[in-house]
Amino acid sequence: MSVEIPSRRGRVRLLTAALCTAAMAIAGVTVAGTAHAESDRTVSSNTTGTHNGYYFSFWKDSGNASMTLRADGRYSSSWSNSTNNWVGGKGWATGSRRTVSYSGTYNPGNNNTYLALYGWTRSPLIEYYIVENFGSYNPSSGATRMGTVTTDGGTYDILRSQRVNAPSIDGTQTFYQFWSVRQSKRSSGTITIANHFDAWARAGLNLGTNHSYQIMATEGYQSSGSSDITVWEGGTTNPTTPTSSPTPGGGGSNCTATLSAGQQFGDRFNLNVAVSNASNWTVTLNLNGGQSLQNSWNAAVSSSGSTVTARPNGAGNNFGVTILANGNWTWPTVTCRTS
Repeated sequence: MSVEIPSRRGRVRLLTAALCTAAMAIAGVTVAGTAHAESDRTVSSNTTGTHNGYYFSFWKDSGNASMTLRADGRYSSSWSNSTNNWVGGKGWATGSRRTVSYSGTYNPGNNNTYLALYGWTRSPLIEYYIVENFGSYNPSSGATRMGTVTTDGGTYDILRSQRVNAPSIDGTQTFYQFWSVRQSKRSSGTITIANHFDAWARAGLNLGTNHSYQIMATEGYQSSGSSDITVWEGGTTNPTTPTSSPTPGGGGSNCTATLSAGQQFGDRFNLNVAVSNASNWTVTLNLNGGQSLQNSWNAAVSSSGSTVTARPNGAGNNFGVTILANGNWTWPTVTCRTS
């Protein structure tokens, strides 16, 4: 096993080449599933490793930033303005053309911060970002535009920038950065990474043949904020997504409702609801503080206060809702009963 932890990480920012960052990587590591669940672990100094079967990386250059490693692919983070630059997240020790899904909350405020699928390759040395959400600074404003790609329900700007004699996973190097920056911000969804790799290649942006790590990262630069993100491999069904407890109903059937992430916007988010084991059902969503129902589809949906009730309308057992967040991005709890 070859472990490489350079002192500084490649910079997200594009406008000022002199801004300092750092990078860390582990190459050639196979992540094995844990025999038992590891307890939560908070890190606040530079480190990499595995936790509950996921690779993680944390780095900061100064100040007050920390990341708590939680169950499965979940991590939470917070940082203050005393932090010059920090980055951390969970994912995989080796990047690939995998499909990645993620969900959670991300609170950038009007600050310089990113939520991105982030990785490196060698031969050639490339640093890449698939930016899903960001604060006050949009990286597409400082890079060379190379086109667009539409995938996973949104359009991304494709860009390239170059770092000259800058920190990298292989020390001080000159290398390119490849970017996909989502035009419509979100904090939950699915990323088909192969679609970005292929779009970059069509634009003449060729990744290296040797992949280093690939993580769902939160980054902050001279800012404050927080995030609580869960990442997993595969489609939109999170192995830890909240589901309702089955409730016995007519004919001895059990009714279950499962939530999965839809698109997220600046002030609201979509949730998909899949009902199983019943055709006549009533699903109840209990919203969190400040939230309200804005829209729904494929079901007869009504709301009263913080309670949203849905019943079938002939469109099947899958429906969706749009929730106005009002600053609260926590998913509602869900229950299901047969009618």
